[in-house]
Formats: sequence, C-alpha cells, structure tokens
Amino acid sequence: MTPIFSGMPTVEAQAFRQGAKDVYGNPPEHQISSGVGVPCRHCLKIVPKGAGVLVLAYRPFDGLHPYAETGPIFLCADSCAAPEQDVLPDVLTASPQYLIKGYTEDQRIKYGTGAIVPKEEATTKIKELLQQSDLAFVDIRSASNNCWLMRAQRQS
Repeated sequence: MTPIFSGMPTVEAQAFRQGAKDVYGNPPEHQISSGVGVPCRHCLKIVPKGAGVLVLAYRPFDGLHPYAETGPIFLCADSCAAPEQDVLPDVLTASPQYLIKGYTEDQRIKYGTGAIVPKEEATTKIKELLQQSDLAFVDIRSASNNCWLMRAQRQS
C-alpha cells in the first residue's frame, strides 16, 4: 500500500498569498527563507534560500474541537505546485524524526497511534497505521516544534 501525501489544499494556499487572514485573524507574515528548516506546506519542499515565505497560523481540520490543533506553518510566497501525491515528499527527509498520529473519520486522534519516529522509519509507520480500518488519515508533524507538515491517506 502506497500512502497518498498531501499538504495544504491549493485553494487555501492561493487565498493566503492573496491576503486571506490565518485562523487567528492575522494576515500572513512575510519573511525571506534561510533555506534551512523552512518547509512549504503546499508543495512539501523546502523554500529555497532567499525566496519569499509566508508564516501563518494554520489548522488542518474542518472545525473547532479538542483535537483540532493549530500551529505556525510556512508557505512559499510565490505560487508553487502541489506535489505528486504518491511520492515521498521532500519535507519528510529534512529532519531526523517526526511526530506521527492517526485520526478517525471524525478527526479525533486514536489513542495509541502517536509516536515520534526516526525519518528512516516514518514511511513504514505511516503504512502500518493506514492498515487500521478505523483510521481515516495520518498527520505528520515536526517532532521538535509540533508544526503540522502534511497528511497521509490510503489510495482510493
């Protein structure tokens, strides 16, 4: 089973680039990428050094509930392409470890699925979790900063 990886939907990324406010009602902050540790949540690549980057608060869930985590994310300031969904995204190879959690259809964490996993084991852990029929998706976060990176789902 090959997981399908996705970042922020293109329509949301375009809205933020056009000045939409983040989940806290603030406009995205404009910065210049250092080229290190600046993963775009749309194209799932590291924003190149010297390129513009937006920083904003993001919540990748449909509504407000206790498990709807919000955190800071980076987004290419210029338009970028969504990744090939069945290819391991660049950002999943940038850090030594990741926080991986499984969620049910109602977007609640399934207890016992959360783990900090070395990058070499991340894909295996994601595939293992997606074998559980009661999980709808797996979110991948930064293990050091808890920032949301991307989502993995089963191929339909």
